[in-house]
Amino acid sequence: MNPLLKPIPALLALGMACATASAFAQSLSPLVPADGTAASTWRFVGFPKSKADIPATRFELADVQGERALKVSTRASYGTWVHDLPKAELGRLQWRWRLDQPLTGGQGVADIQTKAGDDAALKVCVMFDHPLDRVPFGQRTLLRIARSVSGEDLPAATLCYVWDSVHPAGLQGANPYTQRVRFITLQGKGAPLAQWQNETRDVAADFAKLFADELPAGAAVPKVRAVLVGADSDNTGSQSVGWVQALGWVK
Repeated sequence: MNPLLKPIPALLALGMACATASAFAQSLSPLVPADGTAASTWRFVGFPKSKADIPATRFELADVQGERALKVSTRASYGTWVHDLPKAELGRLQWRWRLDQPLTGGQGVADIQTKAGDDAALKVCVMFDHPLDRVPFGQRTLLRIARSVSGEDLPAATLCYVWDSVHPAGLQGANPYTQRVRFITLQGKGAPLAQWQNETRDVAADFAKLFADELPAGAAVPKVRAVLVGADSDNTGSQSVGWVQALGWVK
């Protein structure tokens, strides 16, 4: 994709996850239901039709070492697996994930700090009902354009937890295309492959840290609009395989 065209499509792809659900759930339903079928409250969201030439990341229920989980596979692709929430109260978010194949085989080097390498083999993101008046003017203008183009009420703040194979765990920053998406690498360079890792995050505390410049003193952290699992390799043309399981809220 032309890097100059990515900021708005990126916002659309993330934001459309919040706007077209057929039904809402009061809490995050299990990623993999007890009966092993796909949960009806989860759905796929890719790039808008104007970018339909980008292949879709593949999400499928499968078994890995005897456990049922969501398999996430990329091949020069983009995609998210989304669960909408009606301005949910914050809690702690927990999940298990593993990366079997990091981003490899592409024409470029995956690096979440650069536009050319802005790919992720595995990520869990939280979208917030962030007030637009807290967003800087220039970014607010871009967001309004994206909302107008899409006809959707796109989120003004998204926090992503990333499994990264280039940088060390603990790296924090903003997406190189848009300040509306900020990230923390929970697993980084040297993290063991093909092994389950457990995560528990205080989402409110993480938001307060990464969006501190847009959270007035004493203000409450915005409520959650959606949670998603994602992976993309469209910038570098690479491939990856990861798994996610037991994603849910802990009060």
